[in-house]
Amino acid sequence: MSPDPDAGAANLEKIDHVIVLMMENRSFDHVLGYLKLRGINPEVDGLERAMGNEDPTGTFHRVKPLGTRRIDEKALDPGHGPGDVRQQLAGGMGGFVRNYVKAFERNSKDHPLPPNRTFDQTLVLAYQTEADVPVYDFLAREFQVCDRWFSSVPGPTWPNRLYSVTGGSGGENANRQVPVYDLKAFVRHLDRDDVSWRWYSHDPGTLRAIDSRYRLFHDDEFAYFSRETLFERRTFLEDVRDGALPAVSWIDPNFVDFRLFGPPGSNDDHPPSPMMAGQELVLTLLTALAASPLWRKSLLVIVYDEHGGFFDHVDPRSFAPEDDRPTFRRYGVRVPALVVSPFVDPGVSHTVYDHTSLLKTILLRFCEDPEAAIKAMGRRVMHANHLGQLLTRSTARPRPRPPERVTDALVETVAEWRQETYRQTLLEPAPADAGRESLTELQDQVVAAALRLRREGLQPGAP
Repeated sequence: MSPDPDAGAANLEKIDHVIVLMMENRSFDHVLGYLKLRGINPEVDGLERAMGNEDPTGTFHRVKPLGTRRIDEKALDPGHGPGDVRQQLAGGMGGFVRNYVKAFERNSKDHPLPPNRTFDQTLVLAYQTEADVPVYDFLAREFQVCDRWFSSVPGPTWPNRLYSVTGGSGGENANRQVPVYDLKAFVRHLDRDDVSWRWYSHDPGTLRAIDSRYRLFHDDEFAYFSRETLFERRTFLEDVRDGALPAVSWIDPNFVDFRLFGPPGSNDDHPPSPMMAGQELVLTLLTALAASPLWRKSLLVIVYDEHGGFFDHVDPRSFAPEDDRPTFRRYGVRVPALVVSPFVDPGVSHTVYDHTSLLKTILLRFCEDPEAAIKAMGRRVMHANHLGQLLTRSTARPRPRPPERVTDALVETVAEWRQETYRQTLLEPAPADAGRESLTELQDQVVAAALRLRREGLQPGAP
């Protein structure tokens, strides 16, 4: 049973800064399901050893660790469009392997595997362990794991990101080739009430492609996460260090590194991007926030836009969200979600959340008339559970300090990853015309959106 959505609303007064980092394309069981299976936290609704799926021949395969296997080719990216998700949910979450075989056949027509590689149909049943996600492992032990956070719709990246920003998707549940929209973002309500916010990105911020009001100008509300340019001297890392964060900070990971022309530069966790790059991003963010004077009044949410085609055992069809469009009254597959704050105790939340819970939390905390603002965002936001109920501590916890086992393992792995990236991109450069072909579907869409924004007047070097 879900709690009263207004329970804990007063707890939000403890928070002056909400920070959101939305990563890409991994399911809850794929990233955090090990917490139960390996006995780290039995309260987490995670993996069990007997779980798995049948392949097209009817052979049953159990979940198993990813280990040294790699998901580093475009052909190996699991399907995650609306049709793919329907197949994956078939038979009580029993269609992931069957759909993966179909997705591989579809992908490999244009992007065949190298001759020395073979297709492993069980990759979608693979799960990470604490060695693969050491930063998440630390956060999961020290703060709140949300094991009922669903993607907003059973579809790909952009509809889910639209829900997280606008409370809906404008009726769309597929990716546009050039993902540029004209929908009303929640930040309009913040502007109306003179609430500060800033969109931090690595490429042009996704908000510019979602809401036409912010397509150009509004330079003070956009900045890079860590890179200074001639046009933009402010970064998230500098703002958090100087205690100058706005009330709301939204962080886009690096979807694609234009300088490297391919997946090795991205850190959004979208296959084939290495998850250790994402762990480095999260550790950088956590370390900066923990060292900042703003830590004691902050709420950090790390969540994923959608499951990316990876196995999860919880059927989202058991939950029916309210929505203004009847065809959208269903969630997508569960995604990893971690809530970090000095007012959060370690534990597991079984409350149902989706991406509109972010909007409910932000508007409830900062708007002068939150009820009107929330109502204006639509039925899904109105009925969403907010995060105030997790801020149960009356006094702030000390700053988090990851143990050496986390930082040492991460430094070693990231160093190896960077060495390999350097070798691939500099010592063995790809042909000049191979850059765009090496991008994933999402990366190609981000490039297309960025090029359109630049053509419409967004200055080079401006986030």
